[in-house]
Amino acid sequence: MTGRFVAIMARDIRLTWRQGSSTGMVLAFFAIVVSLFPFGVGPEQNILARISVGIVWVAALLSCLLSLDRLFQADYEDGSLDQFLLSPLPLELVVLAKCVAHWLTTAVPLILLAPLLGLMMNLPARGYVPLVLVMALATPALSFIGAIGASLTVTLRRGGVLLSLLVLPLYIPVLIFSVLAVEAAVGGYEMQSHIMLLSGVTLGSGALSPWAAAAALRSGLE
Repeated sequence: MTGRFVAIMARDIRLTWRQGSSTGMVLAFFAIVVSLFPFGVGPEQNILARISVGIVWVAALLSCLLSLDRLFQADYEDGSLDQFLLSPLPLELVVLAKCVAHWLTTAVPLILLAPLLGLMMNLPARGYVPLVLVMALATPALSFIGAIGASLTVTLRRGGVLLSLLVLPLYIPVLIFSVLAVEAAVGGYEMQSHIMLLSGVTLGSGALSPWAAAAALRSGLE
């Protein structure tokens, strides 16, 4: 069972990197969105420093959202999803493997790029390490929550808008606690309470998402 789980995860990672366009599109969107804000609000360094954490996180959230519609769609179109339903591996573990692969191919490149964009937004020096750590802790929740929305819209043609409407409200707690945690670290305050809340969101979504997404997939494919 472990071998099948790893095989599905490796398959998704291999397909994503082979195509290349999905990860490149996400990174380009992330960089472009963050780059536009200095033009919109002006080059004032104090203003950019004040809004830098929120801007980076909003851009990362929207970038993750951009790739969610392909989480199950390609497998649905080529029939692989039907094979997953018939395979010995429970569909919940298939969903979990695809969520982990999505996080590795989408969120991890964003995490690596975030410090560079933070530098462009004049992020204070003490905020770089907390930004990376908080993103590493919180971004798995974006993949888990997004999997629920992607499973609900997988059988719909052009369901990207509906997917955004379903998922964005659920992303708000992750956004709020993540920004507060990094801003607390920048201000020299304790960020432990925000980290605990983020950990709860990530663990809770990781426990519930495979079951909810698998149920939605079964319902949609019947």
